[in-house]
Amino acid sequence: MLFNTSRTKSEKDKGVSRAEEQALIARCKDGDISAFDELVRCFQKRVYNFAYGIAGNYDDANDVAQEAFVRVFNSIGTFRGDANFTTWIYRIVTNVYLDERKKAKSHRHTSLDEYIDLDENSVSRQIEDESPLPDEVAENKERNQIVRTAINSLPDYQRIIMTLYHLHDRSYEEIADILHLPIGTVKSRLNRARQALKEILESNTELFG
Repeated sequence: MLFNTSRTKSEKDKGVSRAEEQALIARCKDGDISAFDELVRCFQKRVYNFAYGIAGNYDDANDVAQEAFVRVFNSIGTFRGDANFTTWIYRIVTNVYLDERKKAKSHRHTSLDEYIDLDENSVSRQIEDESPLPDEVAENKERNQIVRTAINSLPDYQRIIMTLYHLHDRSYEEIADILHLPIGTVKSRLNRARQALKEILESNTELFG
């Protein structure tokens, strides 16, 4: 694997200022490999979490994230700065995922011990609670599995929009830029995705009240 896309919950992306980010990009364009490694460290967690949010499982997320960074490396010379770099890299992740879907190489599977930590926008392999009751653990695991499965059942663009808006706090304008869609289309697809998810979850009222 070229990039360490399997991040633990305790690991953090290394934050940089906009000026530092632009300096790194400029060095990358000049062929500075160490600068690219630093850029990967800055965006690794966000890229992986986004890939996981739309792919739905660890293996596919790793593949998508790794290929996305390969594409960033190969095309960073074309980045003109017209768009925010985060927007640009999210667009690449989206394109990689959709390309993989088209080639039918993504085989969806979600195990019972996988779930998205919605509060911290991270991925974990277990429910972390210092002293949970066994029935609470089982109920939380079942709830998270149902939500993950429900999200996975949405059409690709609805799932991508839901992930960008709710898990990555992207604005309507940013999502429209990432997906090359009118803002009105983004809003309507997001509303349809919410309604579809609501209808799916309504069949589990004992878990979602």
